[in-house]
Amino acid sequence: MATYPLSEQLSAFVDKTLSFNSTESSLDGLRQAYSEMCRAFTPPRPAGLYVVDFELAGVAVRSYQPPVSSSTDAVPCIVYLHGGGWVVGDLDSHDFICAELASTLGVMVIAVDYRLAPEHPFPAAFDDCLKVWRALRTGPFQLDPGRTLVAGDSAGGNLAAALCLALRDAGEPLPAAQVLIYPGLGGDHRLASRSECFDAPLLSSSDLDCYHALYLRGTAKPGAYAMPLLATDFSGLPPAWIAVAQFDPLRDDGMLYAERLNAAGVTATLYYGEGLIHGCLRARGQAAEVDALYETLLRYLAEKL
Repeated sequence: MATYPLSEQLSAFVDKTLSFNSTESSLDGLRQAYSEMCRAFTPPRPAGLYVVDFELAGVAVRSYQPPVSSSTDAVPCIVYLHGGGWVVGDLDSHDFICAELASTLGVMVIAVDYRLAPEHPFPAAFDDCLKVWRALRTGPFQLDPGRTLVAGDSAGGNLAAALCLALRDAGEPLPAAQVLIYPGLGGDHRLASRSECFDAPLLSSSDLDCYHALYLRGTAKPGAYAMPLLATDFSGLPPAWIAVAQFDPLRDDGMLYAERLNAAGVTATLYYGEGLIHGCLRARGQAAEVDALYETLLRYLAEKL
């Protein structure tokens, strides 16, 4: 067992998270345990938010609108894609961050409830995100295309990066930025972080292999839309803000992606989260190093929006 020098606060967060682990190995048991854990870390929504669940292009979404101003101008928007290894997670699991982004930044947030693997392997989740993005260009909200960006954590970071690649390849208007938080981008198993953090808290390298297998089930040869690091051309993509966690087998995925974007002339800002672990977004208000991540994230989003 490798040792990970976490702060006392983050260790307590890990213990609390692990207390929800299911003894059941079934998919339903896993999803139920994950939902219960998420609920335990979801604070009440900030006052004044208008939150609605509906369908867009046949995909379930949730919109978060801050208190309405009398302005009729087009509104800035974050399209948020949740993490969960493409296997767990839904509109409720990441309500905590969507509500905070909408409230703190005073922007609209649209969360996407894409289909999950293994029942719906690649490209289902990717297709759903793309459909929602395209549908938002024509309605039902009056969004400002120059101030609409895509963000996601973990598997959601993968989907956000893939979305940008697909839109660029199709010659369609791009997000104002791509915000990827400890993303899984299909990095090689020989990356240093895979062995250095093989048994890291909350996400091990074997967990990762398991999620990949479920997501890519039946995909003979995954391409860049499944695993964005497989792209051969990184030019012409939206500017990126990429946060990685020090003790995370996925750390080097994000670092490598930032490197490749910068090499291709795309502005990519890397946030190296010292002492952080995968899944730490939920430790908001509980660990100083996580709050520092949020401050930098919010600052970047405010500049772009």
